Amino acid sequence: MLTQSLKTLVFLFVALSALAQTPPQPDNEYNLIPFPARFSGGAGRFSLSNSTRILAAAKDPAQQAAAQLLANQLKLTSGLPIAVAAPTPALLKGRNIVFEKHTEGRCGPEGYTLRVTPDGVRVTAETPKGYFYAVQTLMQLLPSAVYGNVPAPSANWSMPACDLLDRPRFAYRGLMLDVSRHFMPASFIKKFIDVMAMQKMNTFHWHLTDDQGWRIEIKKYPKLTQVGSQRSETLIGHYAENYPQQYDGKPYGGFYTQEQIKDVVRYAAARHVTIVPEVELPGHALAALAAYPELGCEPSKGYAVGTRWGVIRDVYCPSDKTFSFIQDVLTEVMALFPGKYIHIGGDECPKDAWKNSAFCQALIKKLKLKNEEELQSYFIQRVEKFVNSKGRAIIGWDEILEGGLAPNATVMSWRGIQGGIEAAKQKHNVVMTPGQFCYLDKYQADPATEPLTIGGYLPLEKVYTYEPVPTELAASEQKFIQGVQGNIWTEYIKTPDAVEYMAFPRAVALAEIGWTPAGPRNFEDFTTRLKTHLQRLDRKQVNYAKRLLDVRAETQFTGEGAATPGQLQVRLGKLDTDSKIYFTTNGKEPRVDASTEYIAPITLTKTTTIRAITVPANDKPFSETFYIHRAKGKPYTYVGNVPGDDGRKKLTDGQVASSPKDDRPWVQVGGADIQLTIDLGEVKPVTKVSLSFLKKVMFGVLPPKSVEVALSREGDSFKEAIAQPINEPLEGPWRIVPAVADFKTARARYIRVTVKNYGNVPNDPTNERSGRPASLAIDEVIVE
Repeated sequence: MLTQSLKTLVFLFVALSALAQTPPQPDNEYNLIPFPARFSGGAGRFSLSNSTRILAAAKDPAQQAAAQLLANQLKLTSGLPIAVAAPTPALLKGRNIVFEKHTEGRCGPEGYTLRVTPDGVRVTAETPKGYFYAVQTLMQLLPSAVYGNVPAPSANWSMPACDLLDRPRFAYRGLMLDVSRHFMPASFIKKFIDVMAMQKMNTFHWHLTDDQGWRIEIKKYPKLTQVGSQRSETLIGHYAENYPQQYDGKPYGGFYTQEQIKDVVRYAAARHVTIVPEVELPGHALAALAAYPELGCEPSKGYAVGTRWGVIRDVYCPSDKTFSFIQDVLTEVMALFPGKYIHIGGDECPKDAWKNSAFCQALIKKLKLKNEEELQSYFIQRVEKFVNSKGRAIIGWDEILEGGLAPNATVMSWRGIQGGIEAAKQKHNVVMTPGQFCYLDKYQADPATEPLTIGGYLPLEKVYTYEPVPTELAASEQKFIQGVQGNIWTEYIKTPDAVEYMAFPRAVALAEIGWTPAGPRNFEDFTTRLKTHLQRLDRKQVNYAKRLLDVRAETQFTGEGAATPGQLQVRLGKLDTDSKIYFTTNGKEPRVDASTEYIAPITLTKTTTIRAITVPANDKPFSETFYIHRAKGKPYTYVGNVPGDDGRKKLTDGQVASSPKDDRPWVQVGGADIQLTIDLGEVKPVTKVSLSFLKKVMFGVLPPKSVEVALSREGDSFKEAIAQPINEPLEGPWRIVPAVADFKTARARYIRVTVKNYGNVPNDPTNERSGRPASLAIDEVIVE
C-alpha cells in the first residue's frame, strides 16, 4: 500500500500535469458537427493504407471535384500515396473510398449518404453540393490532423464504421460579416468562407457599404472608393462610452477591387458558398453621400464619411438622380455576384431629412403616400422592380415591412422574431437572425474579462437553444422560413483574429441549428462533440473563444427547511462537464494542491472573494466578491411595475455590479422614478445603506437627481430619512455612481429607497437619445 505522503505526492504530480496540458479529447468517434439527420454507428474501423484509392467517375465533374479535394488533403496530412482513380471492377472490390451517383431521389439538392465499413467507404449524392458535404463529414470522421497543412503520419488514419443519410433542415445557413466599420483583407474572407464550409454553412452575407466606409469598387463612380472608402478618424472606445465622444485622429480605409471580388466569389463557389452582397439603402448611406453629395437631400451640407458608430440621420434622397445612381451601382454589383439575392439593407433609416425636404414632401403628395414610412416603401419597391428586371431578388432587414412590403422581397428578421412572423404570414420568404440569439458581436462571457463589444450578452448555450421556426406560425406558413443567419458587426472588431474570436464557436452552434432536423437538442452532447471540433479549428489556425472552461457564479439562499435558513450560497458552474473546479475563499490564488475542489454550493457567512480555476485550465481565472449584509436575500416590493427585475432579487442577491460594461446585474427602468421597500423580517440595527447607479449618457442611462433612504419599524410610517442630491457631471466615461446614507445608530425593519429620475437626456446632436426620457439603472442595496 502507498503511504499517505506518497499518495499526496502522486496526486500533486498528476494534478499539476493536468494543469500543464489539456488532455486529448476522444478523436474519430462520431464527433460530427453539424450532426447528421439520420445516423447509426457500426462495428470496426476503415483504415487508410498505401493501397487506398478514391474512386470517382471520370465523366462526373462533381465526383471528381469532391474526390480530388479529399485526396489532396489526405496526401498532404497522412503522407499516404492516396490518389483518385476511375472505378474498375478490381478496385471496386478493394478497400477503397467510392463515390457513386444516387438515383433514388432521397438525398435532395444538398444531401448525401455515407456508409463506412472495415471493407470500404461508399458515398452517394445527387448534386455537387451533396458530394462536397459528404467529404466534410468524412474529414470529421478522420483524425483532426487532416485539417492541418503539415504531414502527421503518426495519427491513427482510420475512421469508425457508420451508416448515415444526411441532408439539411434549411436551405439558407449563413453568416454575415460587416467590412464597412472595419475592413478585412480578401485573404481573410477566403479563410472565413473555408471555416463556414467545413460546417456546411452555404451563404456568406458580405456587408460592403455603410456610413463609415464604401468597400466595393464601382467603375462608373470612382469617388465611391476614392472618397467613400476613407474616413478621417475613428471613434475611441464604445460609441456611447465617452461624453462627449473622443476620436483617434488617424485616417482609416480600404476597399476591394472588382478583380479581388471576382476571385473571392470563385473561391466561395468552389466550396458551395453563395455570397450575398449588401449595398445599404436608403439609410446607412453617408459614405456614398460624402462621395456624391447630390444624392442627399442637403447637397450643400458638406457630407463626410462617418467617424462614429450608431444611426446617422443623413440618408439618400429619393430623386431620379439617386435611383439612376443606385441602378448603375447594382448593375455592376450583379455582374460580380451571380447569386439570386442582392441585399439592399433597408434598416435604421431616420426620416428627419425627408421630413425637412420640400422635394420629399412634394413627392409624398404627388404619389399620394400617407407618410415617410410609405416613402421608404416606395424607395424599396422601386429598387426591387429594377433588381427583379435583371432576374434577381432583393433581401432586406425587417424594416422593409414598414409602409408595405415589396412584392417579391425576402425579409431578414433581426429586431426579434416578429418581423419574420409578419413576413411569413404575408407569404414572403424569411431568414431568421434575431439579435437575442444570432448577433455574434455581443459579449460571450463576463464583460470585465472580454474585449470591448457593442454590449449585450449572448453565451454559447443561449445560441444553441434557438429554434428558428416561430410557434406562432401555422404549418402552411412555416415553409416560408428559409433558414438562419449569424451576424458579426465590426464596430469594435478591428482584426481578423478578433472576428474569429467573436464568431467561433457560437457560429458552430448556428451551423448545427441550420442543418440538423427539428427536435430536442442536448447541449451537453453538443459540447462533447465541440471539443473535438475545436481541435479541427486549431489545425486551421482559427482564433476561437475558449470559453467552455469559464467558471460562472450565481447566488441562492437556503430555504426554510435548512438548518440555518436565509444563508447566501454561491453556485459555480461551467459549460464543460468533464473538467473540475478548484476554488479559494481566503484571497489567495487557487492551485490544485492548495485549493478546494468544488462539489456543492459554497455557503458564505461574511463578505468573501471567491477565486476559482478549472482543470484543464482555462485562460481567464474566475474572481468575484460576494457581499453579506443585513438585506441579503430579503424580499422587496416596488411602487409600480419594474420589468427589469424578474423576481430573482437582483438588488439583494449579494452580487454587486463591478463593471459598467456588464448589463446583467442592473435593474433598469425607463423614464420613471423608482421606489422600493425592503423587508428585513425583523427590527435590526441599520447603520448604513449603500447602493449604486449607472451612468451611460449616450445610452440615455443617467444617474438620478436624488436619492432618499427612509426607515420604519412598523412599515406604515417612515420617520427617519436621509436625502441627498446626486451631483454627478454628465461629461466623462461610463461610470458606476455610488450613493450612501449613513444612519450611524438607527434601528428598522423596513427600508424605503426613493430614486428620482434625471428627466430628459440633454439635447446634443451626437446623441440619438437626445431629448428622450432618461433611464435609471440601480444595483445592490447593501444594508449594514
